[in-house]
Amino acid sequence: MRFYIQQFIRTIMMAVFAVFFLRLHVTGELARYVNPKYDGMSQLAAVIFVFLTFIQFSRIWKSKKDNQAHCSKECSHHHGDDHSFLKKVISYVILIFPLLTGFSLPPQTLNSSLAENKGTLLSEGQSLDIVQESDDHQYFPAVENTDKNHNEKPLPNNNYLQEEAYQKKMKTLEDVHSIDMNEDIFSSYYEVIRASPRDFVGKNITLQGFIYREEGLHSNQLVISRFLITHCIADASVIGLLTEFEQASSYEKDTWMEIEGTLDVTTHNGAELPIIKAKRGRVIKEPSNPYIYPVLRKMTD
Repeated sequence: MRFYIQQFIRTIMMAVFAVFFLRLHVTGELARYVNPKYDGMSQLAAVIFVFLTFIQFSRIWKSKKDNQAHCSKECSHHHGDDHSFLKKVISYVILIFPLLTGFSLPPQTLNSSLAENKGTLLSEGQSLDIVQESDDHQYFPAVENTDKNHNEKPLPNNNYLQEEAYQKKMKTLEDVHSIDMNEDIFSSYYEVIRASPRDFVGKNITLQGFIYREEGLHSNQLVISRFLITHCIADASVIGLLTEFEQASSYEKDTWMEIEGTLDVTTHNGAELPIIKAKRGRVIKEPSNPYIYPVLRKMTD
């Protein structure tokens, strides 16, 4: 029997890839890389790598007789790979590199630095004309670092909705006086509010997000933001609502907050934008899954 080192290396690589995918599912870290709708595909990938591991394992040891039986002394062709040693090394490095980074570097949550690199979150322009705020509802109590209601794990993000349920939620947005920007409907609500801000003036709103600041904002302004993931982290885009309150300058960027306030309208270089006149706010812990996803509407059961 002959031991084949290349087959052994490939077996180890297949096994490690399988462990990596299984680890992402067990720890729940997969959602920090891709949209949860791809859970099934990643599970299938893990199964495939397990299968390939067993296939490769059977090739580690082979009989010399079996290996040479089909070739005579005059045989001039070469067995095994025809690639040069350098090409083999490069191919292994390409495969090993994502494993090394995947295991050695913990997944990092996207933050305002990426938002800054992607450019302006609000409408384009340099000037910012703010609607005059009313002092009688600018009450912002002392910040709390923890809250018993937010020690619990957030519900798993389910970005699938039946068409009937989706239409009901969108109808609720028009009828209710208080809007709760839950993760499962956040992107759809945001799109409607951003498109027709005057339709929601005076309505109460509650949302959670991280602090992002753009150049040109007043000292009492910031943006409560979320990263929207369509497929994977690479296509992440930041969305958020301009928020105004007296203590805004005392909070660091990337701080996670829950804001309650009243929707109003402001202008940014001639474009109307929704703005939250904050009444209450508090610092919260970053959610276990800080991203939001587009609503995928199911037409049938």
